[in-house]
Amino acid sequence: MPATSAPPAWTSDDLRADAWRPDVLGDGFEARLLPLADDDEGPVVATLVRHRPDPDLRPARAVLYVHGWSDYFFQAPLAHYWHGLGAAFYALDLRKYGRSLRPHQTPGYVEDLRTYDEEIGLALARVRAELGPVARILLMGHSTGGLTLSLWAARHPGQVSGLVLNSPWLELQGSSIVRHVSAPAIHQIARFQPRAPLPNIDPGYYARTIAAATGGEWTVDERWRPTPSFPVRAGWLRAVIAGHATVARGLGIDVPVLTALSSRTLISPRWTDDMRSADIVLDTEAIARRTIHLGPVSTLVRVPGGMHDLTLSARPARERFYAEVTRWLAAYGWG
Repeated sequence: MPATSAPPAWTSDDLRADAWRPDVLGDGFEARLLPLADDDEGPVVATLVRHRPDPDLRPARAVLYVHGWSDYFFQAPLAHYWHGLGAAFYALDLRKYGRSLRPHQTPGYVEDLRTYDEEIGLALARVRAELGPVARILLMGHSTGGLTLSLWAARHPGQVSGLVLNSPWLELQGSSIVRHVSAPAIHQIARFQPRAPLPNIDPGYYARTIAAATGGEWTVDERWRPTPSFPVRAGWLRAVIAGHATVARGLGIDVPVLTALSSRTLISPRWTDDMRSADIVLDTEAIARRTIHLGPVSTLVRVPGGMHDLTLSARPARERFYAEVTRWLAAYGWG
């Protein structure tokens, strides 16, 4: 949310699986646990967050949002945007992220992006239970969440009405050549030491562009969105590279897809204020080339001045992003 006081003290143990409880985002937001199957680290949960609905209304449309790497849902204005369009808004903190992260877990770690099918399926089931089986549902994903949802939508035709991608991580920085060169080494490490942390090259510049304390507009919970980011581990990166390879072969997603990206990438070892108006995390040109592989109805939008998370960009860029989503919805969005 735009600069505010820090989030109140809150732990995932404050939630239960049988009811909605007040969420860390405060007034207007609720959350509930989604119990998942245990894994080799022990008990696992995901967390579903919702913008509290009007008790007198039952929307016929809904959005389910999934965050990116080393992240969680905190973008309250995004929920307000969808609510203003008459859609019920839900967000999913995936296992081992944000509200769902437990002390015994390796943050963000999975070895196959299909693992997330479990919580995505449970979240959609909960949405349909609340809105009815004929409600139209859009998926929205940012960065790695965009990759995860693209792969999910390709494997689950006929389940949703559309897909909105905010700077989805569809390819490694540079090109597929980089992926082909680096993949064998990553696979070898992951084979023997899947949880081995790889060198952390996060200089903290992206966090600097976001945080209110360093010139940004947003306040986040550092427990759930640390600087530098969670360690990238070989087994997780192998899963992401496998996802990129699947995208490159073509997904054939059966619903309209909107991909929104910044108009430029700026990746540099030195800080500059220009980083506040560019994607400094991903190679947007490589991702733009991948959008034609998503499905037969795929729209690409480039947002001048946009940052990696377009919803966190300076006001002119984020307003342009929301305007482009609204225009796309009028033509394609709800099927």
